[in-house]
Amino acid sequence: MASISDIKNGLCINHNNEVYSVLSFQHVKNARGAAFVRVKMKSFKSGKIIENSFNSSAKLDVIRVERRKYQFLYEDDMGMNFMETETYEQISISKEMIDQHKFIKEGAEVEVLFNTATELPLTVELPQYIYLTITYTEPGLAGNTATNAMKPATTETGAEIRVPLFINEGDMVKVESKTGNYMERAKNK
Repeated sequence: MASISDIKNGLCINHNNEVYSVLSFQHVKNARGAAFVRVKMKSFKSGKIIENSFNSSAKLDVIRVERRKYQFLYEDDMGMNFMETETYEQISISKEMIDQHKFIKEGAEVEVLFNTATELPLTVELPQYIYLTITYTEPGLAGNTATNAMKPATTETGAEIRVPLFINEGDMVKVESKTGNYMERAKNK
């Protein structure tokens, strides 16, 4: 158990029999009342973001987590299959536990967050930026580059993203994994 003063971003806690990750927190002192901490946290199980207030004397049930590097192998009806890069141990994780599973391509390295007490995976974290090849998009019109117009495109993983008009089929692009936003044309990554 930890006190509320030990709270920080990224801390994993057990709250109402569910594991949450702290996204942000704010210490609040009232003029007449007791101080409390307002916490925004995300559930690993459902992916929902909730806000909760803890009084200053509250105790938190901290969960120890460990990050391990895994490589994506393939997807089947059981889920997405990963291999640990050091021990070659393979695990299968359901798509629901992965925020942006549509951006993972074969051979990609990811970090899997494990609950050290139960040795169960909590979530899969992708790298901040992913490089993907465009497999289908409508051709852009010549001279139509003055505006920031975007068009739909399909990547090699099947994900739909929006790209500028000058991007063509076969181009490699840099995509932010959390939002799915186009960042730039990649330089032969």
